[in-house]
Amino acid sequence: MAKKASSFASLGGLVYSTDSGRHCPACGQPVGGCTCSSTVLPEGDGIARVRRESKGRGGKTVTTVTGVPLPLEELKVLATNLKRRCGTGGALKDGVIEIQGDHVDVLLAELIRLGFKAKKSGG
Repeated sequence: MAKKASSFASLGGLVYSTDSGRHCPACGQPVGGCTCSSTVLPEGDGIARVRRESKGRGGKTVTTVTGVPLPLEELKVLATNLKRRCGTGGALKDGVIEIQGDHVDVLLAELIRLGFKAKKSGG
């Protein structure tokens, strides 16, 4: 009878089991069946939507880009290039590119230049 390692939330979850070997720390699946690093395109219609937001951000303005049909690694590269183009900081959170400041027009022009279908969203 195989002995199983127990999972403790305070230790970060199951890492190894004698039944299935090593487990991915992100998804908890066996390493052979891990889907964390797979190149799955985000859901959507393939149109990049650019909008300006300030609600819930302490009055700071942020321009967000959603719906870009790229895998995560390519999305990171795109976010870096867009931040560099605007000359400002930003982040990539859950598939949404956030650029500090109001750069809607610059980002729309850059995304269209790169070959994406892009449109302005919101007011």
